[in-house]
Amino acid sequence: MTKITASDVANLRKITGAGMMDCKQALMENNGDVEKAIEHLRKKGQKIAAKREDRDAKEGCVLSGVTQDKSFGATIVLNCETDFVAKNEDFIAVAQSILNTALENKTKNKETLLMLTINGETIEDIVTAQMGKIGEKIELSYLSVVEAQEVVAYVHPGNRLATLVGFNQTLSDEQMGKDVAMQVAAMNPVSIDKNDCPTDIIEKEIEIGKEQARQEGKPEAMLEKIALGKLNKFYKESTLLNQDFVKDSKQTISQYLSSVQKNLTVTAFDRFSLS
Repeated sequence: MTKITASDVANLRKITGAGMMDCKQALMENNGDVEKAIEHLRKKGQKIAAKREDRDAKEGCVLSGVTQDKSFGATIVLNCETDFVAKNEDFIAVAQSILNTALENKTKNKETLLMLTINGETIEDIVTAQMGKIGEKIELSYLSVVEAQEVVAYVHPGNRLATLVGFNQTLSDEQMGKDVAMQVAAMNPVSIDKNDCPTDIIEKEIEIGKEQARQEGKPEAMLEKIALGKLNKFYKESTLLNQDFVKDSKQTISQYLSSVQKNLTVTAFDRFSLS
């Protein structure tokens, strides 16, 4: 049998990131052949993936960023099973490398992203290898992009919440962009303005308003009018441009944008939070 040295184990660990004992076992079972040992560890990851297919990967790392020209932003979510793994520096580094690849290639869907390579290895294989290394279900569950004249990204400390906001102009004030991205994080708007609020949400709010008025004993003939009044309150609380600015409640986001830069508005936004 080929003698396996500590140096051999350390070298394989450096290549794969797997644990010392896993690397030693892989080398022993493959007579010191590094390539076969790497394949062995990958297969182990695939076996773990199969075993954990029905497990919940509800923890994870949420990251967002923008391209150098600021015209394209992306948010990715790399899920795992435990908070301990989610906070691991190596796990976060893998998530960051996936985000960087999405930005470099301006990738718009998750399936395409999984097929892209980092150092010659597909992201799909990298995710599978992480399962073998960590022993948890790991999943790239989310990719969302925003394209605009300028996109701003915000990641809340802890990597559990991230936002993207697209603007119709190049920003003259960098802080303003961050303020709006943080507004989206804090206030979780349902749409940019009332005009693009989803129809199903509007209908639901009207029905809720009617039922509330009915429970208060209001006449049936008045229910529609009362519900529409409540809907306007909903628009103010839940549509981004009409929300009160969290840093200065005397003005709305729309007013804040106009005060900083003429004709500036939001064209798109995305928000993802791990519940």
